[in-house]
Amino acid sequence: MNVLSLKNVSKRFGSLKVIDGLSFDVEEGIVFGFVGKNGAGKTTTMKMILGLLECDSGTIRVCDEEVTFGETATNRHIGYLPDVPEFYGYMKAKEYLTLCGEITGLSHTQIRARSGELLNLVGLSGVERKISTYSRGMKQRLGIAQALLNSPKLLICDEPTSALDPIGRSEILSILHAAKKYTTVLFSTHILSDVERICDRVGILNDGKLMLEGDLSDIKSRHRENTVTLEFESTHDLQELHRTLSDLPFVSSVETQNRALLVRLSDTIDGNQRLLEHLTRSKLMLLKFEVGEPTLESLFMEIIK
Repeated sequence: MNVLSLKNVSKRFGSLKVIDGLSFDVEEGIVFGFVGKNGAGKTTTMKMILGLLECDSGTIRVCDEEVTFGETATNRHIGYLPDVPEFYGYMKAKEYLTLCGEITGLSHTQIRARSGELLNLVGLSGVERKISTYSRGMKQRLGIAQALLNSPKLLICDEPTSALDPIGRSEILSILHAAKKYTTVLFSTHILSDVERICDRVGILNDGKLMLEGDLSDIKSRHRENTVTLEFESTHDLQELHRTLSDLPFVSSVETQNRALLVRLSDTIDGNQRLLEHLTRSKLMLLKFEVGEPTLESLFMEIIK
């Protein structure tokens, strides 16, 4: 089931077309990485999903219900964490979640149960300080708890790790990965290492257009390079193999890099097997055999050129 579906969505501000024919689906129970540089249109897209901005054309559906600008009935399915969440600083975490629960119509029994469960999930259980004393990371964690309070089908997070230190980023990513057990996560970011760590699927947005979308593992597999890095214990072994590899029919080129050889193959799958067989027969001391795999960063940089 698709929790979120966008079909040919476009949005213009004056003469500037911010979103151009955007279409993608987000399946239930995954973390979807919505990736793009600053200004690519990520926040505009999320505001349209929330019904806070009107599409110029196209349709957006949440849990198979169409989103209507200004009539945000579909938001009952959504939890939202903005990039800079705001709180009442004089409150404590439990007090704030109680207020949010009352606003959304939860019973006091539901509020107590959900608050305890979620504060434990985000690592704030037992914290009795006022929110005004919280660090940026603690506020982000409380924001996730608030967004999950009414058990949404879709959790939208807008750049949740962009201003955090490495420890804070790691904590938020772990929480979002754990939240996948309860909901579907749309995770907007320009930090590519975060996407590689927790996302199941990814969509790369550039100048309002979706340039690449799919399972992260499938994308990497489709763009895998026909290269193998071979590292040796001695330069003598490296030089000896360099001479023999250059003459093999399944090898396109061989390049020396310090104590390693970068071997480009004409056929990745068959070439890898034949290369391994050749190395076995050579009986040289091999330290590393590494098949080249593109990083999300390299794919991203290629797309936005």
